[in-house]
Amino acid sequence: MRSYTGKLLRVNLSKGESRAEDIPEQWLKDFLGGRGLGVRYLYSELKRGVEPLGPENKLIFMMGPLGATTAMSVSRMAIVTKSPITGCIAKSVMGGNFGAFLKFAGYDGIILEGEAKKPVYLHIEKGNVELRDAAELWGLDTEQTQAKLRQKHGAATQSACIGPGGEKLVRYAIIISERRAGGRTGVGTVMGAKKLKAIAVNSAGPLPVYDPAEFKKLATAQIEGLRTSARRIQMTNFGTSYLTLGFDKMGIFPVKNFQEGHLEGVERIGEEELAKIKIKNDGCYGCMTKCGQVRQVTEGPYAGAISEGPDYETIGLMGGNLGIADKGFLVAVDALCDKLGIDTISAGGAIGFACELYQRGILTKKDTDGLDLTWGNDGEMLKLAEKIGKREGFGKLLGEGVKQAAQHIGKGSEAYALHIKGLELPAYEPRAVKGYGFILATSNIGANHMYGRPREELAGTMDRFVEEGKGKVTARNQIAQAVEDCIVQCSFGPAPGLTPESRSAMLVAATGFSEFGDPAYLSKVGESVLCLERSFNVREGFGRKDDTLPKRMLSEPLANAGPATGQVIRKLDGFLDEYYDALGYTRDGVPSADRLKQLGLDWVIEDIKK
Repeated sequence: MRSYTGKLLRVNLSKGESRAEDIPEQWLKDFLGGRGLGVRYLYSELKRGVEPLGPENKLIFMMGPLGATTAMSVSRMAIVTKSPITGCIAKSVMGGNFGAFLKFAGYDGIILEGEAKKPVYLHIEKGNVELRDAAELWGLDTEQTQAKLRQKHGAATQSACIGPGGEKLVRYAIIISERRAGGRTGVGTVMGAKKLKAIAVNSAGPLPVYDPAEFKKLATAQIEGLRTSARRIQMTNFGTSYLTLGFDKMGIFPVKNFQEGHLEGVERIGEEELAKIKIKNDGCYGCMTKCGQVRQVTEGPYAGAISEGPDYETIGLMGGNLGIADKGFLVAVDALCDKLGIDTISAGGAIGFACELYQRGILTKKDTDGLDLTWGNDGEMLKLAEKIGKREGFGKLLGEGVKQAAQHIGKGSEAYALHIKGLELPAYEPRAVKGYGFILATSNIGANHMYGRPREELAGTMDRFVEEGKGKVTARNQIAQAVEDCIVQCSFGPAPGLTPESRSAMLVAATGFSEFGDPAYLSKVGESVLCLERSFNVREGFGRKDDTLPKRMLSEPLANAGPATGQVIRKLDGFLDEYYDALGYTRDGVPSADRLKQLGLDWVIEDIKK
């Protein structure tokens, strides 16, 4: 017995058919699961030039090898597709319970292909798989959809669904399970294009492992490590909101569309203030951290608003980025975006872009449906977020993402459209943490903060303002993140209870694959995934020219950012040479044939040549 089910469910929405199929054992060894296995399938099955919102694109949900076991913080799910906002490879990671229950139902993953003729949802129960009419669900928000599915199939039903944003093809729509999001890169948009409203699962565990006694010992040790961990306690008490005040002090916090690095009144949206309106914790399957902070506004214009959030990214993009320091607004806009099914990072980036155009006179009320987009005008910002999610008026344009919106608006607006490969920036100022800037510039999925984390710079063990010599470090951090995403391990929850060594031992005890016992082997898996994603993008026409940052970060010194004031990124070209050399790519950012062979990706070489 192994912790893999060894099966995936393939669903052809055009034909209304589904079938279970075996996952090749060698693929499990080569790519682990999650993001890696999803990328392996997508690369193999997608032709160059496929339209992301067309029926030929595929949407892949994939669990990791430790998911649905008694290990902590490893039951998240990776979602892989071709992105409708970037045209690149796309990956998103979703928490909650859905992935574990899918595995209990007998599947490590699902591949969705084709396009339904009318709205449908997928129901999985006791080995039965059925596509059902979703007419009564279409148009409902994510909260209403999940409630309706529980009413129909039982209180224990676990589901993943889209909201109106996905149905109406907002380019950065998300997939929601409970209050957990598979956000970024437009995975919910692809699901909407396929007219799939939801996937509902009714199943129960437990899941077997290869060596139960050894696995229990390792899982117990992980739990003991977490029990007294200061970081775990901090996450349980505050979630990622604890980052806000520290990052503002460092000049990392984005303010007014990344013009500045400090928000006046930021203490009003710090972790202690948000803790005052917290009503309970929530979390993912098999995780004692329960980092979800369910908060309810008790007074003011947003009284009654309730959300599992906001997390740091929402605080940054919907707070500082819009010049807003109102915790009530942040809870309200977080709840609104989750219900409508749109990414708070991209939506916050789009609204910040519009606010700066309004500040500079490029846009007026005539362009914004009468909305006053002065910095800090939270009531108008909430209205605009709703317009985006419903694709109404000016919100329809912003729902295309800042790159497309700027091309439509013109008048020099491109200079204020802050994105990488089409994806809006997350809440980390690249000029204040150069390593993050480099990670974002070279990310194969666009500006995503979870494509690698410059842990050394954030921890203060490496100078965050130095640019030289960071090519190898960036590559190493991206490889480490790829391994985590193949296991689909939370980047915040497991440490210090899960070290690279104990993680390897746990993988062997769970799967019986001795190869996983070597952390170096896992790093090679991570590099293979990174290289295969890069190859996917090269096949789509991406290269060195796309590994860049917004012009603002390269030419405009950062203002009002404490110790980071005056910083700018000056040596991107030199970094790229170092980074490509570290990964065995050409100076054009293309994986070399030699490196592809070394990583066991020989079958990709002919694609790269073409």
